[in-house]
Amino acid sequence: MSSFVLYHFAFDPGSRAVRLALGEARIEFSETPVRPWEDDCPLATLNPSGMPPVLRIGDDNGRALTLCEPAAILGWLEERTAEPLLLPTDVAERAEVRRLLAWFDRRFTDEVNAVLLHERMEKPLLRLGPPEARALRAGREALRSHLAMLEALLTQRDALAGRRISLADIVAAAHLSVLDYFGEISWVSYPGLKTWYMKLKSRPCFRPLLADRFPGVAASAWYADLDF
Repeated sequence: MSSFVLYHFAFDPGSRAVRLALGEARIEFSETPVRPWEDDCPLATLNPSGMPPVLRIGDDNGRALTLCEPAAILGWLEERTAEPLLLPTDVAERAEVRRLLAWFDRRFTDEVNAVLLHERMEKPLLRLGPPEARALRAGREALRSHLAMLEALLTQRDALAGRRISLADIVAAAHLSVLDYFGEISWVSYPGLKTWYMKLKSRPCFRPLLADRFPGVAASAWYADLDF
């Protein structure tokens, strides 16, 4: 029998994506919260980059497999069984999933998270001073363009990449859920995206994320509300 330990930071989108995927796979795991910016963070000995998430898998013989960061963990989850977990069987939809994963990994992270989450989350944690109004405006403008793109996709599809919820939806929801905690998403402007997000929030795998709280910052009033 295998044991699973996830080292993660609750408001890291990649960590959230892995938590959601583990939930979808119905894998029970224990959690070790980490603070990667601190000198004594255990990730320093587990992952060469020192970044979360890291999944440690042990067996009864004392052997352990260490999977570092989202791509490795999510790929392992998909390949561990013969049946697909979060990748569609249709090859065109699989390609669209991978396109969207790359979009969130690069453009969304660079244009939105690196600005808004830096100002709203990293600065308080690292004591770098108050958010800068100009940076917040730029990050919010970028966020609106990304949300409009997702809204357009959902006017044509049941899920982001096609007919069924896939890894693209899991990763997108992980990113958006962090921003939603800080009240950065005006859901009324994106009705299709709001309906999609409500469906994701209602899945059992999402419940632990809705209990997360960031020190010193209250969650948006609708953050844990399934019918908002």
